[in-house]
Amino acid sequence: MNMRTVLAFSSATALTLALTACGTDDADPAVAGDLGLVSDGTLTVCSDVPYPPFEDFDDSTESGYTGFDIDIVSAVAEGLELELEVKDSSFDALQSGLALNADQCDLVASAMTINEDRKQNLDFSDGYYDSKQSLLVAEGSDIASIDDLDGKKVGVQQGTTGKAYAEENATGAELITFPSDAEMYQAMQAAQVDALLQDLPVNLEHTRDGGYTIVEEYETDEQYGFAVKKGNTALVEAVNEQLTALRDGGEYDTLYDTYFSED
Repeated sequence: MNMRTVLAFSSATALTLALTACGTDDADPAVAGDLGLVSDGTLTVCSDVPYPPFEDFDDSTESGYTGFDIDIVSAVAEGLELELEVKDSSFDALQSGLALNADQCDLVASAMTINEDRKQNLDFSDGYYDSKQSLLVAEGSDIASIDDLDGKKVGVQQGTTGKAYAEENATGAELITFPSDAEMYQAMQAAQVDALLQDLPVNLEHTRDGGYTIVEEYETDEQYGFAVKKGNTALVEAVNEQLTALRDGGEYDTLYDTYFSED
């Protein structure tokens, strides 16, 4: 299955002199107040973990986490000459803006789709990943499409675009809402739900060991972005500049292939 999509980052707005003059002694991008950081010298990131391949626990890494999102924000932090701290948080608190408004973190990296509802409470970076929705069922299931979900129990995650898609399109299905993918997949394994409707890359992870298959994919024009507190334009611009640099330098493609290679 070819998941590779061509991602285009928009040109970042020019940063102020204090942010761009990284090579001079009198200009430090991590100076308190420049980026509105909750902790001087550190980019504090909130994420709903686990949600592989985007974020997962990994005690062998310096941050204690791994995944595509984690690698991207780690590179962003390095480019801004900041340390990286990652905190686990519920997705609902992230997509609502509660975690950012409570100064729990500076940035949300959690496979979050950019949409108009969320823009009311959050500001977003440029998009960094194009995604689809998908329907996961057990091998041998009589469910072949979303049209077969009438009377079936379908697992969805609270606050996600997957749940919204199921509400609009899974006619007759009983939607069972879970706080995270981990609980959803456990329910699937225990035969408490008949299907999972969520982001394609995450459902793909559940097919790797056999026993489950994806029967449909749904084009929804979704693009993930990193979220920051409403009004923190400086941090948005700084992150966008780093995303552009990662793409132009080829590092983005290397990270992408690590997690989404067709091989």
